[in-house]
Amino acid sequence: MTPTRRSITLGASAAVLAGGFSVSAHAARPTVGGIRRLSPALDAVIAPDARIEQLADGFVWSEGPVWVKDGGYLLFSDVPTNIIYRWSEAEGASVFIKPSGYDGPPTKAFREPGSNGLALDASGALLVCEHGNRTIARIDLKTRQKTVLLDRYQGKKFSSPNDLAVAKSGAIYFTDPPYGLEGINASPLKEMAFNGVYLRRPDGSVVVVDDKLTFPNGVALSPDEKRLYVAVSDPDGPVIMAYDLGLDGLPVKSQIFFDAMALHKAGGPGLPDGLCLDTEGRLYATGPGGVLVITPTGELIGVIDTGRPIANCAFGEDGHTLFLTADDILARVRLKTTGLI
Repeated sequence: MTPTRRSITLGASAAVLAGGFSVSAHAARPTVGGIRRLSPALDAVIAPDARIEQLADGFVWSEGPVWVKDGGYLLFSDVPTNIIYRWSEAEGASVFIKPSGYDGPPTKAFREPGSNGLALDASGALLVCEHGNRTIARIDLKTRQKTVLLDRYQGKKFSSPNDLAVAKSGAIYFTDPPYGLEGINASPLKEMAFNGVYLRRPDGSVVVVDDKLTFPNGVALSPDEKRLYVAVSDPDGPVIMAYDLGLDGLPVKSQIFFDAMALHKAGGPGLPDGLCLDTEGRLYATGPGGVLVITPTGELIGVIDTGRPIANCAFGEDGHTLFLTADDILARVRLKTTGLI
């Protein structure tokens, strides 16, 4: 969800780029926050001297990071400003696609009109959750040609597709909360009676995975793709769900995998949001207080804390870098483990 727009104070080593954000000089990048170790098991994940490095700042609400291996750069959304940014070590950050999620006439119908979750398909094309257009689109990164993959279920338009996970088969799991709509659930544009989790099969057909969650948000698959995780960003029920999947890709069992209510009540900023995993099945879940590092059995072993809400995270570079889209900044931290990219 969108924070209040803030003024930006830049250090002497920062360069201001188009769009009002900044990229700090490589030799003087600031560090933010820190690592909270809750179990010795975190030592296998993060080195004791690991630092969270700020790469760029000045965004309104950064989201949806995805690493593009063919090119060596990160793409991420700034949802309220309707922009996808590109970041690389050599060139820093720059506007990549604008508009990113809404290309219609000016309107007050959307509180967050831009793109949100991003992913790559097997061909390397970019899949985009478009809030304002209320679609999931496919963009060829070389030609920038866009194709709408889906925009409705059983004749009703989606509210604002939020996040997605792509299976090896080409199937796409995605969430559709109403966060992009002004008024959220009360928006007159909302056509769906529920806020759903969906599966788009490789043949293009769409089925419901779960229609009972209040505010489904981040979504991710386990390394063996036998389990689906879905974050629920409900302050009255901030949880991460786990679904054991059958051969047809639909749940045969579901359960609350992690309950973040205690962390929320303790005042940690943020709610369950973006998710990613490493090759050993550990879940990196943005939630109250930062990125929650959770074992496959549901044990919270540590928190990567930037001092602000973190919307999403994704592995990139050589697989040992975790990128963080944290409110108004882009950051990264080096890990010992290898992430799923």
